[in-house]
Amino acid sequence: MVNIGKFNQLEVVNQVPFGFYLDGGDLGQILLPNNSAPPDCKVGEQVKVFIYHDSDDRIIATTKKPKAEVDQCAALKVISVNKVGAFLDWGLEKDLLVPFSEQDSPMSEGLTYVVYVFVDEQSGRIAASTRLRDFLPETASHFTPRQAVKLLICGRTDMGYKAVIDGTHLGLIFKDEVFKPIKIGYSLSGYIKRIREDGKIDLCFQFHDQQARGSLAEQIIDDLIAHGGLSTLTDKSPAADIAKRFDVSKNAYKKALGGLFKQKRILLDNDKITLIDNKNN
Repeated sequence: MVNIGKFNQLEVVNQVPFGFYLDGGDLGQILLPNNSAPPDCKVGEQVKVFIYHDSDDRIIATTKKPKAEVDQCAALKVISVNKVGAFLDWGLEKDLLVPFSEQDSPMSEGLTYVVYVFVDEQSGRIAASTRLRDFLPETASHFTPRQAVKLLICGRTDMGYKAVIDGTHLGLIFKDEVFKPIKIGYSLSGYIKRIREDGKIDLCFQFHDQQARGSLAEQIIDDLIAHGGLSTLTDKSPAADIAKRFDVSKNAYKKALGGLFKQKRILLDNDKITLIDNKNN
């Protein structure tokens, strides 16, 4: 069975001047044009191809990799808008349509949106939607607190940012959990902060408990050792510089430094930090 909108392993059954025909099973023979075929393509061989519809709505094959497959989310740019919807650049010759009925709000040319790619049941064509909640659940029970996850920032609300979790669920990052600039379409590492009683998922980029501070403290010590026991990244440094080196908020960094100072492992000055205990070296 050939899966439209995904990669398939198909047999080359015929060669013509303009390409190769592949065995598409119930879909019949599928054309793989010369400009999308491997250089050593031959009849009788198996080729890995992506199956979609061309501009004439014919099923066609390509070895090119799109920016997203069916059942996946991706941040894609709108390259045009017309009377049927918005068209996205997804890396193939034919652009990807987001019908007006699948737009949470009107989409604008030149902007990037996070969309879910699906096969329309009525037409059988591949389309995309910004209505992510129609495809991805907002509740879950299989995630656990402190679990590391991959996040795709997909929206902004009064409370914070919405994110796609591991490509399968939707969660929320509250404003006070955001310590560095983020935008719609950013792919970031994060954590499950908690699963609420209603099953909805709260996310974070870092934790603020003793366990997290202990881990950050050891990162700071390792960084000091790597820099000869001296660092100019103090508690007075810009938050952006701290986030760039340790990927934490300035407040978390200050707390970790305070703990190290109390343990007499570092000296704190206005313009530098000095390691006084390099037992881990």
